[in-house]
Parts: sequence; C-alpha cells; structure tokens
Amino acid sequence: MLSFISIFNLIIFIIFTCFYSYQIFYVFVALFNKGKNFNALKNHKYAVVIAARNESAVIAQLIKSIKKQNYPSELLDIYVVADNCTDNTAAVAKKAGAKVFERFNKQLVGKGYALDYAFKNLIKGNKCYEGYFVFDADNLLDENYVSEMNKVFDNGYKIITSYRNSKNYDTNWLTAGYSLWFLREAKYLNNSRMILNTGCAISGTGFMVSDEIIRKNNGWKHHLLTEDIEFTIDSALHGEKIGYCGNAVLYDEQPYLFKQSWNQRLRWAKGFYQVFAKYGINLIKAIFTKRSFYCYDMFVTIMPALFLTLISVGVNLTVFSVSLINIEIYPQLMEQTVGAIVLSVINSYIVLFIMGLITTITEWKNINSSFRKKIKYIFSFPIFIFTYVPISIVALFKFKKIEWQPITHSIVKTIEEIQQ
Repeated sequence: MLSFISIFNLIIFIIFTCFYSYQIFYVFVALFNKGKNFNALKNHKYAVVIAARNESAVIAQLIKSIKKQNYPSELLDIYVVADNCTDNTAAVAKKAGAKVFERFNKQLVGKGYALDYAFKNLIKGNKCYEGYFVFDADNLLDENYVSEMNKVFDNGYKIITSYRNSKNYDTNWLTAGYSLWFLREAKYLNNSRMILNTGCAISGTGFMVSDEIIRKNNGWKHHLLTEDIEFTIDSALHGEKIGYCGNAVLYDEQPYLFKQSWNQRLRWAKGFYQVFAKYGINLIKAIFTKRSFYCYDMFVTIMPALFLTLISVGVNLTVFSVSLINIEIYPQLMEQTVGAIVLSVINSYIVLFIMGLITTITEWKNINSSFRKKIKYIFSFPIFIFTYVPISIVALFKFKKIEWQPITHSIVKTIEEIQQ
C-alpha cells in the first residue's frame, strides 16, 4: 500500500508532467525539423547598447567583436552605458571605439535603468536607428551575428533573441550547468517555438528590439529584478511575437564561484516572483480569453515549477519531521517517508540527466570543452538545477530587499580564441 507521501509525490509528478509535457514535444520538433532560414532584402541601421558596470577587463573584446562583423560598419553604431562605474570602463570603451554615456544614480540601480537611460538619450538624439541590439559587457559575437539577426528583422520580427553559448563552459560544474541550461533554452525551447510559429523568450542578453517598440515604451520601462523576462511577458500580453535566430551566435561568461552564482540566481528567483505578482493574473486571463498558447508557455516558464517545488519540499519536510518525532511509535512511517523522498529525487535526477544528455549530444560541436568534461558535466547538471530549490525558498521568504549586484567578469579572450 502506498504511503501518503508516495501518493503526494506521485500527484506532484503528474501535475508537473501535465504542465510541461509540451516541452517534450518541443524536443522532437527541434530534433526532426530544421530551423527557419531567412533572407534579407535590406540592411537596416542599428545601434548596439551595452550596459556596463566596472567591466574594464572584458568590454574591449566585445567591442572588437562587434567591429569585426560582416555587416556595413556605417549601419552599426556602438553605445556603452558606464553605469555607476568606479573603474575606467568608460575610458576603455571609448578607446575601443564606442560612444559612452556615463550614468551615476545610486537610487535607481540595475540594468533596466541603465538601458532606459541609454534609450532615452538615443531617442532624443534622433539618430534614426531602426533597431537596437542589447548585450552584456562580457559577451562576444560570431562575425555573422548582426547579418543573421538582420535577416529575421527584415522579415517582420520586431524583437529577436539569439543562440547563447558560453566562453567558459569547462571551468567547473557551475559554469557547465549554466551553459547547458542556456544551450537547451536556445535549441529546444526558442528554436522549437520559432519552428512552430509561436513566441520566444528573451534570456538576459543577446537580443534585438525595434525602434518602434522602444519609442512606444518611451525607453525601457521594465525595472523588476528580471527585466528580460518582464519584457518577454509584457510583449506576450500585447501580442508581440518574439522571434529567434539560431544562426546568430553569442558567447557569454558564466559565474564560477558559488557565492556569485547564489546571489545571481537568488535575484532571478525573486524576479520571477515579482513578474508573476505583477503580470500573473493578466497572463492567466489571456490564456483563456485570447486562447493564447504563447501566454500559456510564458506562464509555465515563470511559475508552476517554482510553486510546485516549494509545495513539494514543504510537504516532504513536514512529513519527514513528523515521522522523525514519532519514530518509536510509527517506525514504518520514517522508512516510507525516506523511501518516497529518495525515489522522488532519483526520478527528478533522471529527467534532468536526460535533458542534459540530449543537449550535450546535439550541441556537442558547439561546446568548448574536452571530451571528458563534456561527459562529466552531464552528471552534475541535475545537481546544478537542484541548487535552485534552496535558492527559491530563500527568495520567497527573504524580506530584506534583494538588489542587482554586478558579477565580476575576468575571461579575457578574443572571439577567435573562443571559436578555435
């Protein structure tokens, strides 16, 4: 006879499956269909906007990779927002060939405010850009990045995201965990969404947005802790379909210290709660009133996994505590509880392992790492995802304000070194 906790964990697993089974379909879509290819009839004029805070070590390499683009240089201007910098980021960016806005505001802190400052200055300047690329200072671009994104933009998409790879996949299990997650997101989420003609999601960096949308929003109006997902949800609610360009390849640097990773993902988790609190009701309404699968997809992206995980952890810990207190009276209860929890963890590990395995096999040539480490980090990928559990719990109950904190970037490599 199944114990209460076994039945409960089975129910949670079934609910998870109901919410996320469509992503299994996404995997088959990506495996058995080629990504969309476009041609451009016109080269459009763009501005690159880079929000940077104390990024003097890496920003010059990003600017160099932008200047090496296979795209007319007169149609591509580079702007850096040196945001509350205490180093020489502004001077390094200017020397590398960027135009620099310096911003000093200790009250309104974060990437969203820096982007807003840049866009408002560009709008005032009337430079007549048709679109804006948004990058982080640690990024590097493949030489065909802009030309490939231009093809998708020329075919009517006003917001476009790209393929996100990593500069330091093989540093340790943390950087590999981030990298596999972003590779999976590009290949098996955004790529499949694009093939199926539904909307995609912005993930932090490496995207383009039209001047029309920036002007309509009077700059960058999204200032929650996860401004990227807030922008995505807001776009979905307004019926603006985000496109994906798998041929536009970007490399970024992942945190390799656990403290930095904890702080970053704590901000992400809190940001997801904020986005759901602000947009959740409207998102749920749109699923039914607009019959929008795009809104359902975005709803599933920001909430059910966090919510179900918190409920599962809470109930399992409660039952475990009760069984521990009453172990002499109900010795079988402890055995059943521990067995159910272990089985649940094993099942979750297997699902995540398969996810990492499929991503590693299909993206093998794109992963900058040795054979041994590629195999090794498939096994640590589920552990990386498991660390989100305590992070999500702390984010939910942490009443002290969680603020944006800069991540130290130190991988100084050229795009040529990364792609060797």
